[in-house]
Amino acid sequence: MSINTERLAAWSVHLYTALGAVLGFLGLEAIARDQYALAFFWMAVATFIDSTDGSLARKFRVKQVLPSFDGARLDDIVDYLNYVVVPVVLAYDAGLVPPTTWGRLVCAAPLLASGYGFCQVDAKTEDHFFKGFPSYWNVVVFYLYVLATPVWWNVAVLLVLSVLVFVPIRYLYPSRNPTARRTTIALGAIWGVCLFILLAQFPNPSRTLGWISLYFPAYYMALSIHLDRKVRANQPFRRS
Repeated sequence: MSINTERLAAWSVHLYTALGAVLGFLGLEAIARDQYALAFFWMAVATFIDSTDGSLARKFRVKQVLPSFDGARLDDIVDYLNYVVVPVVLAYDAGLVPPTTWGRLVCAAPLLASGYGFCQVDAKTEDHFFKGFPSYWNVVVFYLYVLATPVWWNVAVLLVLSVLVFVPIRYLYPSRNPTARRTTIALGAIWGVCLFILLAQFPNPSRTLGWISLYFPAYYMALSIHLDRKVRANQPFRRS
């Protein structure tokens, strides 16, 4: 591959990542029109891009080809938009939290907590874990919406998970961590199908399927806690 071709490929990968920002805009625009199914769809597409751009970046050696461009920073900017800002705005607009000053303060919690989490140097550990609750607010808000949980419960979930961002527990990095990878990918694929079925059922998604599909978040949390305890037993770590 020639130098020009390598640079073109590398820039194409960065453009692919940057498309997530456009999807974030489309998600916010859909929320403004109360089209929550469409907003969740754009978030899902953004998640797909985020889960695949890293592999492309490694394949085309973007760090080596374009050393002056920080793709990781671009990725963090796009992720904060799609995993934090867009779902939090949806939670407020859809009435999942009180339409009051209290509700706005609740929404501020994940925004501030995730800002802290994203800026931690060791937010992603060398052994492929996230430290502190990852910014899965798109998934959290999706379930709060689908399950039609009461507002008080939504408030509690958002606040508790915001606090967990500051608790240095290791959470599995599904696409990078080799532990139980085949099982995780298989269960995750089935879970993804469940989510798309739920999305296709909007505006009246099946709450039964929603509860059943929680098997994967439960598996993810259980495996993460198990691995965190295992790592702590062998090599204690601290948040800087």
